[in-house]
Amino acid sequence: MPKEILEMSVETVTTELPDTKTIRLKWPDGHNPEFKTGQFITVYWPDTPNYKRAYSLSSCVLDRGFYEVTVKRDGKMGTRLVDWVKTGDKLFVIPPVGKFLPVYEPNKHLICVAGGSGVTPFRAYAREATRRSLPTKITVLYSVRQPKDIIFNSEFLELEKANPFFKFLVTCTRPQPTDNWTGRVGRIDAAWIKQFVTDLPNTVFYACGPNPLVEFAEALVFELGATKEQMKTEKWG
Repeated sequence: MPKEILEMSVETVTTELPDTKTIRLKWPDGHNPEFKTGQFITVYWPDTPNYKRAYSLSSCVLDRGFYEVTVKRDGKMGTRLVDWVKTGDKLFVIPPVGKFLPVYEPNKHLICVAGGSGVTPFRAYAREATRRSLPTKITVLYSVRQPKDIIFNSEFLELEKANPFFKFLVTCTRPQPTDNWTGRVGRIDAAWIKQFVTDLPNTVFYACGPNPLVEFAEALVFELGATKEQMKTEKWG
Protein backbone atom coordinates (compact mmCIF):
# COMPACT_ATOMS: atom_id res chain seq x y z
CA MET A 1 0.00 0.00 0.00
CA PRO A 2 1.51 3.34 -1.02
CA LYS A 3 2.29 5.86 1.71
CA GLU A 4 -0.03 8.81 2.10
CA ILE A 5 1.23 12.03 0.56
CA LEU A 6 0.61 14.95 2.91
CA GLU A 7 0.51 18.70 2.47
CA MET A 8 2.74 20.40 5.06
CA SER A 9 3.30 24.02 5.98
CA VAL A 10 6.75 25.57 6.12
CA GLU A 11 7.11 26.42 9.81
CA THR A 12 10.57 28.01 9.74
CA VAL A 13 13.33 28.76 7.25
CA THR A 14 16.86 29.01 8.66
CA THR A 15 19.78 30.33 6.63
CA GLU A 16 22.79 28.08 7.27
CA LEU A 17 24.99 29.56 4.50
CA PRO A 18 24.24 32.10 1.76
CA ASP A 19 23.31 29.21 -0.55
CA THR A 20 21.94 26.73 2.02
CA LYS A 21 18.76 26.78 4.10
CA THR A 22 17.13 24.44 6.58
CA ILE A 23 13.39 24.14 5.98
CA ARG A 24 11.15 22.89 8.77
CA LEU A 25 7.93 21.25 7.57
CA LYS A 26 5.19 21.05 10.19
CA TRP A 27 3.26 17.80 10.47
CA PRO A 28 -0.51 18.08 10.15
CA ASP A 29 -2.52 17.81 13.37
CA GLY A 30 -2.77 14.21 14.58
CA HIS A 31 0.11 13.03 12.39
CA ASN A 32 2.60 10.89 14.32
CA PRO A 33 4.56 8.82 11.78
CA GLU A 34 7.01 6.02 12.33
CA PHE A 35 10.30 6.52 10.49
CA LYS A 36 14.04 6.22 11.09
CA THR A 37 16.94 8.63 11.41
CA GLY A 38 18.85 8.69 8.12
CA GLN A 39 15.86 8.35 5.82
CA PHE A 40 14.79 10.88 3.20
CA ILE A 41 11.57 12.57 2.18
CA THR A 42 10.47 13.63 -1.28
CA VAL A 43 8.92 17.07 -1.70
CA TYR A 44 7.18 19.01 -4.43
CA TRP A 45 5.35 22.30 -4.87
CA PRO A 46 1.57 22.21 -5.39
CA ASP A 47 1.89 24.03 -8.72
CA THR A 48 4.52 21.61 -10.14
CA PRO A 49 3.46 18.11 -9.04
CA ASN A 50 5.53 16.40 -11.72
CA TYR A 51 8.80 17.85 -10.45
CA LYS A 52 9.86 16.13 -7.25
CA ARG A 53 13.12 16.07 -5.32
CA ALA A 54 14.33 13.81 -2.52
CA TYR A 55 16.21 15.29 0.46
CA SER A 56 17.83 13.53 3.38
CA LEU A 57 16.32 14.46 6.73
CA SER A 58 18.66 16.66 8.74
CA SER A 59 16.38 16.19 11.75
CA CYS A 60 16.26 12.90 13.63
CA VAL A 61 13.50 10.56 14.78
CA LEU A 62 13.45 12.24 18.21
CA ASP A 63 12.48 15.55 16.60
CA ARG A 64 8.69 15.24 16.68
CA GLY A 65 6.09 17.43 15.05
CA PHE A 66 8.16 18.30 12.00
CA TYR A 67 10.67 17.23 9.38
CA GLU A 68 13.76 19.27 8.59
CA VAL A 69 15.66 19.19 5.32
CA THR A 70 18.74 21.26 4.58
CA VAL A 71 18.84 22.36 0.97
CA LYS A 72 21.65 23.79 -1.12
CA ARG A 73 20.95 26.06 -4.10
CA ASP A 74 21.29 23.46 -6.83
CA GLY A 75 19.04 22.53 -9.75
CA LYS A 76 15.47 23.76 -10.23
CA MET A 77 14.09 22.55 -6.91
CA GLY A 78 17.08 23.54 -4.79
CA THR A 79 17.22 26.99 -6.35
CA ARG A 80 13.51 27.62 -5.88
CA LEU A 81 13.58 26.45 -2.27
CA VAL A 82 16.65 28.43 -1.25
CA ASP A 83 15.68 31.61 -3.10
CA TRP A 84 11.91 31.66 -2.64
CA VAL A 85 10.60 29.43 0.16
CA LYS A 86 9.10 31.29 3.11
CA THR A 87 7.19 30.60 6.30
CA GLY A 88 3.60 29.59 5.55
CA ASP A 89 4.29 28.09 2.12
CA LYS A 90 2.78 24.68 1.42
CA LEU A 91 4.70 21.68 0.10
CA PHE A 92 3.57 18.16 -0.57
CA VAL A 93 5.65 15.53 1.23
CA ILE A 94 6.07 11.85 0.40
CA PRO A 95 6.87 10.16 3.75
CA PRO A 96 10.37 8.99 4.74
CA VAL A 97 12.00 5.97 3.13
CA GLY A 98 15.56 4.78 2.64
CA LYS A 99 18.20 2.51 4.11
CA PHE A 100 21.00 4.99 4.92
CA LEU A 101 20.53 4.17 8.59
CA PRO A 102 22.94 4.51 11.52
CA VAL A 103 23.91 1.26 13.22
CA TYR A 104 23.58 2.24 16.86
CA GLU A 105 25.37 -0.63 18.59
CA PRO A 106 27.72 -0.21 21.59
CA ASN A 107 30.75 -1.82 19.94
CA LYS A 108 30.35 -0.14 16.55
CA HIS A 109 32.30 2.78 15.10
CA LEU A 110 30.50 4.79 12.42
CA ILE A 111 32.96 6.60 10.12
CA CYS A 112 30.97 9.13 8.10
CA VAL A 113 32.57 10.71 5.02
CA ALA A 114 30.84 13.82 3.67
CA GLY A 115 31.30 16.57 1.14
CA GLY A 116 29.30 19.80 0.95
CA SER A 117 25.63 19.34 1.84
CA GLY A 118 26.26 15.60 2.16
CA VAL A 119 26.88 16.25 5.85
CA THR A 120 23.18 16.86 6.55
CA PRO A 121 22.11 13.29 7.47
CA PHE A 122 25.08 13.01 9.84
CA ARG A 123 23.69 15.90 11.88
CA ALA A 124 20.66 13.65 12.45
CA TYR A 125 22.88 10.68 13.41
CA ALA A 126 24.80 12.75 15.95
CA ARG A 127 21.65 14.36 17.34
CA GLU A 128 19.95 11.06 18.08
CA ALA A 129 23.05 9.39 19.50
CA THR A 130 23.76 12.35 21.77
CA ARG A 131 20.22 12.78 23.05
CA ARG A 132 19.96 9.07 23.79
CA SER A 133 23.45 9.00 25.41
CA LEU A 134 24.44 6.09 23.18
CA PRO A 135 27.98 4.65 23.45
CA THR A 136 28.26 4.16 19.67
CA LYS A 137 31.33 5.95 18.29
CA ILE A 138 30.62 8.35 15.43
CA THR A 139 33.36 10.14 13.49
CA VAL A 140 32.39 12.64 10.77
CA LEU A 141 35.10 13.47 8.21
CA TYR A 142 33.87 16.50 6.30
CA SER A 143 35.33 18.15 3.20
CA VAL A 144 34.56 21.78 2.22
CA ARG A 145 36.31 24.38 0.10
CA GLN A 146 36.67 27.04 2.79
CA PRO A 147 35.73 27.38 6.47
CA LYS A 148 32.76 29.57 5.51
CA ASP A 149 31.27 26.55 3.70
CA ILE A 150 30.90 24.42 6.84
CA ILE A 151 27.23 23.57 7.43
CA PHE A 152 26.05 23.20 11.06
CA ASN A 153 29.52 24.06 12.37
CA SER A 154 28.26 25.42 15.70
CA GLU A 155 25.84 22.57 16.30
CA PHE A 156 28.42 19.90 15.48
CA LEU A 157 30.88 21.49 17.90
CA GLU A 158 28.20 21.58 20.62
CA LEU A 159 27.35 17.93 19.98
CA GLU A 160 31.03 17.09 20.19
CA LYS A 161 31.22 18.76 23.62
CA ALA A 162 28.11 16.92 24.82
CA ASN A 163 29.00 13.49 23.45
CA PRO A 164 32.38 11.89 24.26
CA PHE A 165 31.81 9.31 21.51
CA PHE A 166 31.30 11.87 18.72
CA LYS A 167 34.06 13.54 16.69
CA PHE A 168 33.64 16.19 13.97
CA LEU A 169 36.69 16.76 11.76
CA VAL A 170 36.89 19.14 8.80
CA THR A 171 39.34 19.43 5.93
CA CYS A 172 39.39 22.48 3.62
CA THR A 173 40.43 22.04 0.00
CA ARG A 174 40.88 25.75 -0.87
CA PRO A 175 41.36 27.84 2.28
CA GLN A 176 42.38 31.45 1.70
CA PRO A 177 45.04 33.31 3.72
CA THR A 178 42.31 35.55 5.14
CA ASP A 179 40.51 32.49 6.53
CA ASN A 180 43.20 31.94 9.17
CA TRP A 181 42.40 28.24 8.89
CA THR A 182 44.54 26.12 11.21
CA GLY A 183 42.91 22.78 10.50
CA ARG A 184 43.61 20.10 7.91
CA VAL A 185 44.08 21.19 4.27
CA GLY A 186 43.39 19.00 1.24
CA ARG A 187 40.89 16.47 0.03
CA ILE A 188 39.73 13.48 2.01
CA ASP A 189 42.24 10.76 1.22
CA ALA A 190 42.94 7.17 2.15
CA ALA A 191 45.57 8.00 4.76
CA TRP A 192 43.20 10.29 6.66
CA ILE A 193 40.36 7.77 6.75
CA LYS A 194 42.69 4.95 7.77
CA GLN A 195 43.81 6.94 10.85
CA PHE A 196 40.40 6.31 12.41
CA VAL A 197 40.02 2.60 11.59
CA THR A 198 41.12 0.77 14.73
CA ASP A 199 38.73 -2.21 14.63
CA LEU A 200 37.76 -2.94 11.03
CA PRO A 201 35.19 -5.72 11.68
CA ASN A 202 33.21 -3.39 13.95
CA THR A 203 33.46 -0.31 11.71
CA VAL A 204 30.56 0.79 9.53
CA PHE A 205 31.40 3.29 6.79
CA TYR A 206 29.01 5.91 5.45
CA ALA A 207 29.58 8.25 2.52
CA CYS A 208 27.26 11.02 1.37
CA GLY A 209 27.77 13.80 -1.13
CA PRO A 210 29.06 14.23 -4.68
CA ASN A 211 29.48 11.02 -6.69
CA PRO A 212 33.30 11.21 -6.97
CA LEU A 213 33.71 11.47 -3.19
CA VAL A 214 31.31 8.62 -2.51
CA GLU A 215 32.89 6.37 -5.14
CA PHE A 216 36.36 7.10 -3.75
CA ALA A 217 35.18 6.16 -0.25
CA GLU A 218 33.58 2.95 -1.54
CA ALA A 219 36.75 1.89 -3.33
CA LEU A 220 38.90 2.59 -0.28
CA VAL A 221 36.63 0.72 2.11
CA PHE A 222 36.67 -2.39 -0.05
CA GLU A 223 40.45 -2.05 -0.44
CA LEU A 224 40.68 -2.12 3.37
CA GLY A 225 38.91 -5.46 3.34
CA ALA A 226 35.52 -4.39 4.62
CA THR A 227 32.38 -6.20 3.45
CA LYS A 228 29.55 -4.70 1.39
CA GLU A 229 27.41 -4.73 4.53
CA GLN A 230 29.88 -2.35 6.17
CA MET A 231 29.53 0.31 3.44
CA LYS A 232 26.45 2.54 3.14
CA THR A 233 26.20 5.31 0.57
CA GLU A 234 23.99 8.18 -0.59
CA LYS A 235 25.01 9.72 -3.92
CA TRP A 236 23.78 13.23 -4.69
CA GLY A 237 24.87 13.57 -8.31
